[in-house]
Amino acid sequence: MATIVPKADFDPSEDAQALRAAMKGLGTDEDTIMSILCARSSSQRDIITEKYKNLFGRDLVDDLKSELGGKFESVIIGLMTPSYEFLASELKAAMKGAGTDEDTLVEILCTRSNDEINLIKEAYKNKYDKDLEDALKGETTGDFERILVSVCGAARDEGVPVDPDQAAADAQRLFEAGAAQWGTDESMFQMILASRSFEQLRQVFREYAKIADHDIMDAIQNEMSGDYQNALLTIGEGLY
Repeated sequence: MATIVPKADFDPSEDAQALRAAMKGLGTDEDTIMSILCARSSSQRDIITEKYKNLFGRDLVDDLKSELGGKFESVIIGLMTPSYEFLASELKAAMKGAGTDEDTLVEILCTRSNDEINLIKEAYKNKYDKDLEDALKGETTGDFERILVSVCGAARDEGVPVDPDQAAADAQRLFEAGAAQWGTDESMFQMILASRSFEQLRQVFREYAKIADHDIMDAIQNEMSGDYQNALLTIGEGLY
């Protein structure tokens, strides 16, 4: 994804006034809102928020929430929210009320580095006064719960050089836990896919393809099912 560079001739007062005008009176000028907020860097949006409060005594994010709706609101509020706070709020929403949005849990948690997971956990704890891992345990079950809690532990072997011998051994373990036997040892897949660094997993997957007549994604498709399968596939898809 492209990074928004700071606007060269940035005038926060002008932007704040234009945003207020876009939300004042009947109707909302969504084009103006988008042209300003989507073309400013994160730090510039923070400055606009402060200037808006100084000029009008109002909270810009609250005004945006009251004036916008649907997907457009989600995009704009996402832009205005620090990224890890936004992800924490998305996780909370995915576990709120009857039913759980498992796809959102997987999308957010299964593709992040240790540092990113820890920042999300910190934001969740600060915002909701509850540990994310406890929330996940209360809303998920079985193998799906175990893989999410493992990933949430932020214990990948990051910062360690890729070990070809370990990768070959892990590939053999995965083969023996799945395609080589009747039934599947899900715990072995969870242990390896949730604890090895992403760089190490790439090597594991290459080694797996050498000893099996299929790749690891085919194995997951054939051996797993449901939300647990989706979680493992999401981890794997980010490495191809």
